[in-house]
Amino acid sequence: MSLELNNPPRRTRAVRDGQIAPVTCAACGCRLEPSGTADAAPWFHFGRLGGRDARGCRTSCIEAAHDRNGQPILAA
Repeated sequence: MSLELNNPPRRTRAVRDGQIAPVTCAACGCRLEPSGTADAAPWFHFGRLGGRDARGCRTSCIEAAHDRNGQPILAA
């Protein structure tokens, strides 16, 4: 068994106020996760299931795609 020390960087962090932090929704504060590996891939609520987030809360933007700044992307 080997331990991989040089893991590829993950895009699950953002820089806010000079600090590294998880990407969160600007509307409700829930943590977001990327939907793909491309830089332009949308972000979605972590653990969303049945219209609820990972904490079990219902939010208005639970099913909406978000940009990397946490802003919900509105359908045109």
